[in-house]
Amino acid sequence: MKAIVRESGMEQGMVYRDIAPDVVKPGDVKIRMVSAGLNHRDLFVVSTFKSNGVDTIIGSDGAGVIEEVGENVSNFNTGDEVVINPSLNWFEGEDAPPADFRILGFPDHGTFANYIVISADQIEKKPSYLSWEEAGVLPLAALTGYRALFTRAKAEAGKTIFIPGIGGGVATMMLQFAKAVGCKVIVSSRSKNKRERALELGADYAFDTNEDWIKELKNEQVDIVIDTIGKATINQAFKVLMKGGALVNLGATTGDDLHLNLRDFFFGQYNFLGTTMGNRHEFREMLRFIEKHNIRPVVDKVYPLEKTKKAMDYLDKAAQFGKVGLLISEHYE
Repeated sequence: MKAIVRESGMEQGMVYRDIAPDVVKPGDVKIRMVSAGLNHRDLFVVSTFKSNGVDTIIGSDGAGVIEEVGENVSNFNTGDEVVINPSLNWFEGEDAPPADFRILGFPDHGTFANYIVISADQIEKKPSYLSWEEAGVLPLAALTGYRALFTRAKAEAGKTIFIPGIGGGVATMMLQFAKAVGCKVIVSSRSKNKRERALELGADYAFDTNEDWIKELKNEQVDIVIDTIGKATINQAFKVLMKGGALVNLGATTGDDLHLNLRDFFFGQYNFLGTTMGNRHEFREMLRFIEKHNIRPVVDKVYPLEKTKKAMDYLDKAAQFGKVGLLISEHYE
């Protein structure tokens, strides 16, 4: 089968080539991949992650059709249309992932291939109203955003949510989630086009990230800030957050180390919460939530599997609004 592979010994990069699919073991299913989605994690895998000593198929997001069912699998059948939960081994509702938690796509074989063999515990039925392109890009961003908003931030009707740096897959999902439950949503972006797109998607107010946040939000009571950027925005975020409010961080694209004024922090009674991915219970809740509210992920561009390098280059420029997807095979009835 064809796949996007990080080869053993590679310092950086990936190749598009043939690789044998895994054998279906008891408890597994073999899925013919129809679509997949790119994430910034994929950029990190091919540029910074150290090789694990074996050839590895990359990719965390995806959807497809079951072609083979292993022994002891009773809740899925051949022909079922499914989405893949990339949060491996996190099944229950613990406050944090277990020690054996991993994200699909490295070191385990991922979704950028004609087929994937994966535990039946890691799949769910595809929401029927989603297109294949939408289903393929849904899982990681939607799960991450759902946990950040509802499990960690406790977002509910009447709250004001500020999402700096709107445009990525997680941020655009959270915008739709928050509006669905009756929140006021404020966003920022340096891109005028992204601000306009966010307003069309339901944002109540959008401003240029380069502007003075305190001035822009002086008339707002910001209950929750969801930060996906990290070092460059955290301190600004605390300055516009109401006393006693919550700042949830799920990314560090501008650096891992942070200088924080602790006196301002504890006098402000702030809640500073970290989050990543989510568990299977939250994944299933998220699927029910999007079906109830008819929410669709925003798909910016879709490339064929063999053009994954071009898709990755596009994602790396951060020009997209929503998700970048891959169409791996044509669906058949």
